Amino acid sequence: MMHMTLYWGKDVTLLIDSWKTDSWLSYLLTLLACFLFSSFYQYMEDRRLRFRSLASSNPSPPSSAGASVPLLPKYRRSAKFATALLFGINSAIGYLLMLAIMSFNGGIFLAIVLGLAVGYLIFRSADDETVVVENVCACA
Repeated sequence: MMHMTLYWGKDVTLLIDSWKTDSWLSYLLTLLACFLFSSFYQYMEDRRLRFRSLASSNPSPPSSAGASVPLLPKYRRSAKFATALLFGINSAIGYLLMLAIMSFNGGIFLAIVLGLAVGYLIFRSADDETVVVENVCACA
């Protein structure tokens, strides 16, 4: 049976039918996995924003007309590709976390929210002014 209201208990089916918790140990391991994945989401978001700032930054002009000039566009293209790849991975993790919260289990909800907060504190609270966040939504 799928719950449609917030409930508390150790019996949870998370994301797929085979991920069921039936003991306190499996429930606590599931909570730990949710906490770690949501913290990892914040880490990946930090990496994506840093790649984005690399891709959009204006490179400084070279001091001499050496061989490094033709490599700059390729580097920017690689950074843009990495940004797009990280965006896709981060979006997938964000949607999986949203679906996990939709299990309506209170412990899962708290583990994910605490993981997002701790991940933000560890990985993103020291963001400098060069990293600009256009969308403040946690899933973007």
